[in-house]
Amino acid sequence: MQDWLTFADPAEEREWHAVNDGVMGGVSAGSFSLEDDRGVFHGTLSLEHGGGFASVRRAVPEGALAGTDGVSMRLLGDGRRYQCRVGTDQLPDGASYTAGFDTVAGELLDVTLPWDEFAAIFRGRPIRDAPPLSPGRISRFGLLLADGQPGTFRLELSTVRLV
Repeated sequence: MQDWLTFADPAEEREWHAVNDGVMGGVSAGSFSLEDDRGVFHGTLSLEHGGGFASVRRAVPEGALAGTDGVSMRLLGDGRRYQCRVGTDQLPDGASYTAGFDTVAGELLDVTLPWDEFAAIFRGRPIRDAPPLSPGRISRFGLLLADGQPGTFRLELSTVRLV
């Protein structure tokens, strides 16, 4: 395994951008910040006005993940179920490959997600006949919360490694 994303460099915070349900009228608020050499995805999930998701993402340089089998994250969660999402040019705009993972409140976990377990989705629905995810074509990496449970959330990442 090799470290891919670490959070000691303050410049890493500027790489992450929020995409919340406000794009469809919702009022959820998610953001990304750096705290004590950790990347923190945090905010409030709201189901009001047809909303229900918060996400953050960062760009991935072309070809950077070629030859890898997946991603492993050392994280501290809050007991909620999150999704790791990646984007490629293999799918239409707005679609992603996704893999879900559970957290245990207050427990440090290592979560490994093989690329071949990521499923293609668009607005929460599976895309039939989507091509298998090609790691070398990943151009976007992110996290999403859409567990249907309103309230605050917090997911801390210590490292993101490539496997």
